[in-house]
Amino acid sequence: HASKQGATESISSVTMSSKRQDSGEGNIFRIPPYHYIHVLDQNTNVTRIEVGPMTFIRQDNEKVIVGPEKMVTVPPRHYCVVENPVLRDADGDLVLEGKQIKLRHADSEIRLAQDPFPLYPGEVLKKPVTPLTIIPADSALHLCALLDFDDNGVHRRAGDEWLFEGPGTYIPKVEVEVLETIRATIIKPNQALRVRARKEGKDREGNARVTGEEWLVKKVGAYLPGVYEECVDTVNAYVLNEKKALHMRATRTFQDVFGKNRKTGEEWLIKFADAETHIPSVYEEVVGVVNITTINNRQYVVILNPVDADGKPQLGRRKLIKGHATFFLMPGESLEKDRIQDVYCLGEDDGLILRSIEAFEDTFDKPEKRKPGDRWMIRGPTEYVPPVEVEVVATRKAIPLDDNEGIYVRDVRTGKVRAVMAQTYMLKENEELWEKELPPNVEALVQSSKDPLSERWDRDRGPPAPKRDRTRVVTFRVPHNAAMQIYDYKEKKARVLFGPDLVMLGPDEQFTQLSLSGGKPKRPNEIKSLVLLLGPDFCTDIITIETADHARLQLQLSYNWHFKVEDKDNQDEAAKLFSVPDFVGDLCKAVASRVRGAVASVQFDDFHKNSARIIRQSVFGVDERGKIRDSFHFPANNLYITSIDIQSAEPVDQRTRDALQKSVQLAIEITTNSQEAAARHEAERLEQEAKGRLERQKIQDQAAAEEARRHLLELQANSAAVESTGQAKAEAQSRAEAARIEGEAAVEQARLKAQACKIEAESELERLSAAREAEIKYVIQQNELEVNKSKEMMTIEVKKFQDSVAAIGPDTIRAIATAGPEMQVKLLQSLGLKATIITDGHSPINLFNTAQGLIGQLPSSRA
Repeated sequence: HASKQGATESISSVTMSSKRQDSGEGNIFRIPPYHYIHVLDQNTNVTRIEVGPMTFIRQDNEKVIVGPEKMVTVPPRHYCVVENPVLRDADGDLVLEGKQIKLRHADSEIRLAQDPFPLYPGEVLKKPVTPLTIIPADSALHLCALLDFDDNGVHRRAGDEWLFEGPGTYIPKVEVEVLETIRATIIKPNQALRVRARKEGKDREGNARVTGEEWLVKKVGAYLPGVYEECVDTVNAYVLNEKKALHMRATRTFQDVFGKNRKTGEEWLIKFADAETHIPSVYEEVVGVVNITTINNRQYVVILNPVDADGKPQLGRRKLIKGHATFFLMPGESLEKDRIQDVYCLGEDDGLILRSIEAFEDTFDKPEKRKPGDRWMIRGPTEYVPPVEVEVVATRKAIPLDDNEGIYVRDVRTGKVRAVMAQTYMLKENEELWEKELPPNVEALVQSSKDPLSERWDRDRGPPAPKRDRTRVVTFRVPHNAAMQIYDYKEKKARVLFGPDLVMLGPDEQFTQLSLSGGKPKRPNEIKSLVLLLGPDFCTDIITIETADHARLQLQLSYNWHFKVEDKDNQDEAAKLFSVPDFVGDLCKAVASRVRGAVASVQFDDFHKNSARIIRQSVFGVDERGKIRDSFHFPANNLYITSIDIQSAEPVDQRTRDALQKSVQLAIEITTNSQEAAARHEAERLEQEAKGRLERQKIQDQAAAEEARRHLLELQANSAAVESTGQAKAEAQSRAEAARIEGEAAVEQARLKAQACKIEAESELERLSAAREAEIKYVIQQNELEVNKSKEMMTIEVKKFQDSVAAIGPDTIRAIATAGPEMQVKLLQSLGLKATIITDGHSPINLFNTAQGLIGQLPSSRA
């Protein structure tokens, strides 16, 4: 702080002097003590120094270039660096070069604590006053020699490095550079310091080290690395226990801490039995922490590539360990399936399919030799642990099947597929579940949740159904009054089932899919279905016809149809139902062709008037009597059409449509005109009747008005008479009423005054009564308190006397009572007196009584 303050004052003084010289003010400089100035002689161009205290008078050829400047003060335990110092001889005197002081240019000088000194011309304070560096314990300065020099008898060369270790104070030298400050690293218990050699040399323990070599320092405490050492890392020890081990790998050939030679890449385990803690050396790397493997009596493990007793891995081998057991997996070992496996516990409905990997003798149930590839099955209830020569192919569980359930089973040896239904079945060792494939359209229809009968008009597929288990027997519910055909590709024959029924497909059977026409007009392959509805039902179609006069019409027809099956048990007759793939399209085409043929021979007007009869006759035909038949029969599939409904008929040709519309409009206009004429005649009639009623009502209203006027005049006359007599009567009545009201008010006032007096008297009486009662009550309570107080005081006195008597005792009281007479008797006895009378001389004494008393006491005393 003092050096910084001195430098600041020097800078400020230099600034002031320069300002003073620039302004040319004054030639007298007063130099205080411990200050100096630099004076330039402009004639000789030599700068000299003037040191205070003094008063300097500047000559005309002189110029003060620095100062007054404060001298540099270096306190104890401080130093500063001066650049371009002055040259001194052996005696310490300044060396002059002519009149100029000679300098050591490009050199530096470190000055320690001394008297204040000035800076000579040319000297520069390179480093201000700085405290000396104090090196604490467990620290050091890393030094480097810049020049060759002798350091307290030790010859240092440029580039040499060494440590200045603490505790101590470092005195700097111009030949030495401080590279860094090194602090000791604290090594805690269960820790080690990893050190690397930066250059060949010896470590602190005297061991020779080569460049790049690494080693561990395990000594607990502070470690200060050498000058050619660097700390790489702090290595923490791994704490081991009974459940953990260290998996180690050697990075190069070396001898570990246990005295074993390890080769590069070798792996081993360090367990709790070997060491409680382990610090990996520089040639070891920790692959990982291995947890102990524990299995109970319900578990087992198979170890792959096990290690033998010598620690050599047996590649390709397997080792079985059953519980109870605990062990560590050695390097290179692994568990089969990477987990601990449970013992197979088989119930009555469980089984295991096993396969032999290599030849061995099976002793599980009974001794039997197994060859590689053999397959067999064991059934429960039992427990089983597969040996290393056996592979568990699959587990089997009995599948319970209801009467309407089944599965497809395939024999892997013969390839034969069969369906097993209505029993609890467990697959054998040579059997497997077989998945039955269905065409995509059939699969969608089977999985659809829609009813083929009630939801037959809904074309939307709806939400996706859950995926079908393909190993289960395919089932389909045939609704009532429907039929389904199933074809067996193995037997090459079909069977027809009628609903309601549940269909269960065999392995070689498939549904017959129906692709029916749909829409209006009919389009092929619009409806997909697995069942054929037998009806009765209807279908609608739109056809285009042309009359004999070339009028084209579009008809929308609806047909009622049904299938007729006489004997459902006869498969030949039932097979006719499916002989026509698209019965809807065939029906609509047949009907449309008949209708077109019949309409083509009639005129438009005839067809317009008799369209229903013409169409029914063309479709159903006529019998021998000329009557239209009731139905139209398709013998190929026993389909019957029972009725035809014409829902609409619209012209296709625009001219025909316009003509038809014009005729319709003309008919509508004629009908409208006739209706307007009738309505107008009716309106005129109603208008005449209304006029008559209006005139009659006018006459009646005039008569009523005259009657009302007469009644009004009568009322006006009566009111005038009443008005004339009513005023006098009202005045008299008002005066009488006023007198009556005054009398009633006086009476009421007197009554209220009497009532007020009564209330005052009663209230005063009640007050006096309450005051007397309160006074009597107070006196009674006071007397009771006095009585209670007297009783309590008496009780206290009695208790006090009783307590006193009880405390003194009856004997003591008796002794107190007799103490006076007895003392007198003893006093008299001691005086020899028999009797004594003591008197005060004023009271008379009856001696007769006294003597008698004395005489009377003799016998008693004698006694």
